Amino acid sequence: MGRGYIVEALVEQYLVNLQTVDASCISGILIGQCSSQRDYVVLAARTPQKDAGAARGCSLGDIDADWVTEHGRQASRMLPGGLSVLGVFLITPPDLSKEAQNTLRKLVYAMEKLISMGRLWNLTDEDVSERVGLHICSKTKKAVCRTFDVRDPKSSAKPADWKYQSDVFESWPVLKCSVDLDLYFPLSETSPENLERSVKIGLQKWAKQMESSVCLINGKHSDSDAELLTGQRKNAKGHHPNFRIQIMLPTMSSTPGEQRSTAVVEACSGSLTLAGVLHCRAYVHSHKLKARRAAEAIKRDIMNTLSNRTEMFFEDLLINEGDGGKGKIASQQPLPQRVFAPLPGTSLSVCDYMFPDEDAAEVRERLKETLDFDIPEEQIDMTQEVITVNSKVVSEEKPGDVLQAQAESPGNQKVVHHYVGVALAAGIAVLASAVSLLYLND
Repeated sequence: MGRGYIVEALVEQYLVNLQTVDASCISGILIGQCSSQRDYVVLAARTPQKDAGAARGCSLGDIDADWVTEHGRQASRMLPGGLSVLGVFLITPPDLSKEAQNTLRKLVYAMEKLISMGRLWNLTDEDVSERVGLHICSKTKKAVCRTFDVRDPKSSAKPADWKYQSDVFESWPVLKCSVDLDLYFPLSETSPENLERSVKIGLQKWAKQMESSVCLINGKHSDSDAELLTGQRKNAKGHHPNFRIQIMLPTMSSTPGEQRSTAVVEACSGSLTLAGVLHCRAYVHSHKLKARRAAEAIKRDIMNTLSNRTEMFFEDLLINEGDGGKGKIASQQPLPQRVFAPLPGTSLSVCDYMFPDEDAAEVRERLKETLDFDIPEEQIDMTQEVITVNSKVVSEEKPGDVLQAQAESPGNQKVVHHYVGVALAAGIAVLASAVSLLYLND
């Protein structure tokens, strides 16, 4: 037998309700958490209809693979640390059972590829690389669960055990931290395409530092294989143990001399700064959880939330440009704010990102469309990030800015020279000292 899946009973009821739809093929995503011994499924969400009001098709040919995988990508943005899209489900009539397995395989690989494109981190050797494909026959109600190794496109499907259980995620530990961010990116030009490219390169460098950072959990180093919950009393149902988190980023090098030797002079026309406060959180399973895996979950949430915001920001920029707008960034412009919403019937929360011109009603609508659950607007928590993250373009020299020096270029155009090594080292030092300790509330 292959991997085992412990599935929340609420997911079972959700899938049963979907099976009442007659003569239709229904696709959707499965959300949860991987571990070395077993995977946990805490949520299922069917793919929204591409054309509102249209009847669902009764053939697998009616399933738009690009639409299904994009649904997975959008849903992955709504997940806090520790939770991810684990795979895909299909509900079909019995005559399509064999064909459904081929469709599941294609969807699983395509979805993982699309989601991974936006990550600032890569799977490690310890990460589980198997993703699940679940097929349910709408007539017999039989469920067939198989896994696919996304690292090996040529691998064959493996059988897996699918078991329902109540209160799968109750008492899972939750890690939260607020991160003060101040990142600086030199720009050769300030076109939307170059801005996006420069930010991606800069974020990739920052992400490597974040992955190698020191994470303290309750004041202790988290780089060990010690169990996170060792010595703690078992918590009551619905109560998540909370932990105090501190992140310390490394500097570019160990000595000042090495920092100066790595300095690079680059002619630039401007710079972009990402500054503000990020609220991050991660849920982690409680079964023999290693401290370093918990630290990894919160680090990845920090990287994911910043990557998600910048992606959404540039997507919005391109949309405005396509609608006849100039597609230019103002001198100071906020990135979307992270808001949270409780998952109905559970003690977990999911998230969304709200632009300044949006409100709770739009967040509620997106949650309904993407994760297929409804929630009152007043339950959406918009208080975690009082200060939003800003993007700021500097097109000319700022007096007193030690990271840039002005020079005249042909045509009397001003060019700013950025000492990239020193600038990055200085920015990292500021970020390391600015990351806050958060004493968590129940």
